[in-house]
Amino acid sequence: MSILETLLSGQNGGLVSQVAKKVGIDESTAQTLITQLVPAVSKGIKNNAASQQGLDGLLNALNSGNHQRYLDDPENLANVEAVDEGNAILGHVFGDKTVSRNVAGHAAQRTGVDESIVKKLLPLVATMAMGALSKQANTAQHMGNTVNNLQSQDAGSVSGMLFSLLDSDNDGYVTDDLLNLAKKFF
Repeated sequence: MSILETLLSGQNGGLVSQVAKKVGIDESTAQTLITQLVPAVSKGIKNNAASQQGLDGLLNALNSGNHQRYLDDPENLANVEAVDEGNAILGHVFGDKTVSRNVAGHAAQRTGVDESIVKKLLPLVATMAMGALSKQANTAQHMGNTVNNLQSQDAGSVSGMLFSLLDSDNDGYVTDDLLNLAKKFF
């Protein structure tokens, strides 16, 4: 599931509802703005992670932050902390407030929504995007731990049989096979 899909469907629409309430717009407008803003934030994250320093920063933020809490409990988005974290994320991702302003201006122009509202929403979208990445990273880490547990089991046990079934290319490792399977879901 993509970041955008995760955010739009998160908590059965609770994420969209909460950010709409937070910035004072209807849910349909919030959904439209999220659809406009997530690709820019995602591209910024991707561009930032292209350098070793940016990648290290992203991995550190995913490991040390508790961004997933915003997806698990959208009510947390009403806290000032969510906006502060979002602004910090935007600072890391875009590096400059000018870029954030340009992203907000572009989204406002495309949607017809007042730019001041888009500027209020953008940090929340950044916070939610990091929450989605955090959730995906935790899922991948959990899969990796499961794989390690399976690989350390006796080959004659049920776990060993499961391991051999999951190792579709018979290379002795199931990590690549599980990741290929997981890609179908993300």
